[in-house]
Amino acid sequence: MNELGRLEDLPQDYRDALKAQNLVPLWPSLRAVLPPGKPRPNTRATAWSYQALRPLLMQAGQLTPIEKAERRVLVLANPGHGLDKMQASAAIYLGMQLLLPGEWAPSHRHTPNAVRMIVEGEGAYTTVDGEKCPMSRGDLILTPTGLWHEHGHDGSEPVVWLDVLDLPLVHYMEASYHVDGPRQTVHPGSGHRSHAHGGLLPTPVFERSRKAYPMLRYPWVEARAALQALAADQPTLDAVQLTYSNPATGGDAENILGFYALMLRPGQTLNLPARSPASVFHVIEGGAQVRIEEQVFDLAEADTCCAPGYTPITLVNASASAPAFVFIADESPLHRKLGVYETR
Repeated sequence: MNELGRLEDLPQDYRDALKAQNLVPLWPSLRAVLPPGKPRPNTRATAWSYQALRPLLMQAGQLTPIEKAERRVLVLANPGHGLDKMQASAAIYLGMQLLLPGEWAPSHRHTPNAVRMIVEGEGAYTTVDGEKCPMSRGDLILTPTGLWHEHGHDGSEPVVWLDVLDLPLVHYMEASYHVDGPRQTVHPGSGHRSHAHGGLLPTPVFERSRKAYPMLRYPWVEARAALQALAADQPTLDAVQLTYSNPATGGDAENILGFYALMLRPGQTLNLPARSPASVFHVIEGGAQVRIEEQVFDLAEADTCCAPGYTPITLVNASASAPAFVFIADESPLHRKLGVYETR
């Protein structure tokens, strides 16, 4: 293909005339926005050690009261996008949030979708759309777009969770905002009790208003048991992985990002294909080595890493005696909706 002309090749008076009319020549920048063969992502393979960040998060609890922070979070920022952008990938935001005993993070709602993956501690809860969702390690709690949510803590030890939002995408679309609200009234009932049973859904004999997100809390104890059952039932299955889904629709739990639980058998090496979406890996139990092209990250429990799209990934469980359990978030639902999802 012929080499494209450069902006500097154009006369200065011509460039000034274009600028005066808010015009830009495409050809000098064409290869930057449409590179040959595959994209050139800004997202870099990056890992965050929980052992390293936890003291800084606890120090934030001492330095900044919840009344001044509202949400006390350390953002897991990807250097490829610039730390000021506060994003892990093109569409994924990650943050470690701390709630101390007796604290309450006020109710609000916002346009970005969010989930909480609980990292440590007991006694805290999130109230989402009037449903009180207790927090235990490994639980996944949804706070979908537009739903009121607040956090409280009745326990005695710090509680930490990993926030995963589609904030970068919603902000890029100029559709990101929040609204503060009063403390919620808790309603009876829990979505996971009525919906977390494979192949069985409540029958609407008498029609009532249906929630778009009938299941807001996905308890880890149930997800872990389901992974173990799948591994035992299909001993030759390469990827023992489950998708967090919306029981009412059978689709993804939320509409932009996808969420999954993966079990690596003792000593297993799992080679994943290169796919278009970026991915996040967070270790719930055990440890896992993540190889992303030339880079290798040894993740301990509660560590997190991010991988760019169009990149093959290898996961290794170094333990020969115990399984490893990994939470995964990716951009697959978004890519499928846009028609750009592909596997190489």
